[in-house]
Amino acid sequence: MMLRLRSRDGLERVIVENPHTTTVSELKRIIEAQLRIPVHNQTLSTNQNLLLVKSREDLHRFTDMANPDLTLSSLNLSHGSIVFLTYEGERHVAGPAFNPAGSFGRKMTMDDLIAKQMRVTRQENPHCELVSFDRDCANAFQHYVNDTLAFAVKRGGFMYGTVSEEGKVEVDFIYEPPQQGSEENLLFFRDPEEEKLVEAIAAGLGMRRVGFIFTQTISQDKKDYTLSNREVLQAAEYHAESGLKEWVTAVVKLEVNDDMSADVHFEAFQISDVCVRLFKEGWFETEIKEDDDPKLSKMKKDVVVGVKDTKEVDNDFFLVVVKISDHQGPLSSSFPVENRNTQMTMKALKNHLDRTKSLPFVKRISDFHLLLVLARVLDLNADVPALTACVHTQTSIPEGYQILIESMANTA
Repeated sequence: MMLRLRSRDGLERVIVENPHTTTVSELKRIIEAQLRIPVHNQTLSTNQNLLLVKSREDLHRFTDMANPDLTLSSLNLSHGSIVFLTYEGERHVAGPAFNPAGSFGRKMTMDDLIAKQMRVTRQENPHCELVSFDRDCANAFQHYVNDTLAFAVKRGGFMYGTVSEEGKVEVDFIYEPPQQGSEENLLFFRDPEEEKLVEAIAAGLGMRRVGFIFTQTISQDKKDYTLSNREVLQAAEYHAESGLKEWVTAVVKLEVNDDMSADVHFEAFQISDVCVRLFKEGWFETEIKEDDDPKLSKMKKDVVVGVKDTKEVDNDFFLVVVKISDHQGPLSSSFPVENRNTQMTMKALKNHLDRTKSLPFVKRISDFHLLLVLARVLDLNADVPALTACVHTQTSIPEGYQILIESMANTA
């Protein structure tokens, strides 16, 4: 049986013979043997909040795996289950000394020399200290995927918000481009004109594009990977395109429990610096074949992983875990979202304005998806900045704009 271990080092795997007889203390000895972390330094839990602990005193709150005699099956752990691990001290993976001449004095090309120096290691810390999701926009995204798509096909979007000087990312709205999803693939049909409107709205709201969010399907929940090779490629592409070191990749998935109940989970990562570099420099094999192992990314040339040269890298080496929080942002997320199954009409605008009559007008239009509808018909250089500035500062909307927006709604 394979167990997945999530720690500050990312996701690693250990092999356990029998969950019905293996105890917590035996699991710790297995971790020591396979991952070189001393038993007395380990704290284990099935609660992911273990990774957020900042002091030793707080570790005592995680008692579900404190009894060394509990069996793994009694903790509902089975093949592919995730156990969270924190430990004291450092781990070092020693690599071989670099010998440009090779083991037997073989003459090496310049490509060989470059590849020998490209070492793939786990990145210890993310540039993003924390990512916080606006509750309304996160719920609007996951509810659509859960209620309408039933997590049967993939869905994605770009996250917009702010980045603090300390590296905290706040996500306040999600833009969903035109797209097509299947069980394994997610294809965005990028629309430059629409994205120009989105960027203008974001700029007026004092925000910017801060990350990529996508869902994994129920069928993927049975697979032995955190992100597939296709997902790593797509995430690395958008991270590289952004030029933002705090860029976040978020994954939303439905995890089915042993009692057949299901919970929606958000996970956040940063694609490591070395992964972004490999993508920019064209190291990745971008053509993925049907029989390729999805948990491995293929390289065009050898890279050094641990102590060996290889063209296949476990995707987990490229992922850096980011802590998650939530907040109540400045925008609502009750207006219909763009590029979904329903066609956007002015009737939606009328229904929204009728439903929010009791609120000040600026509150009634403080919704990115509504502003995108307005931006399609208003002047991008004059009207959009004026409206978004009012929303950003929550000041009164000029009467002329109120009359204009209401008249647009009344044409429905």
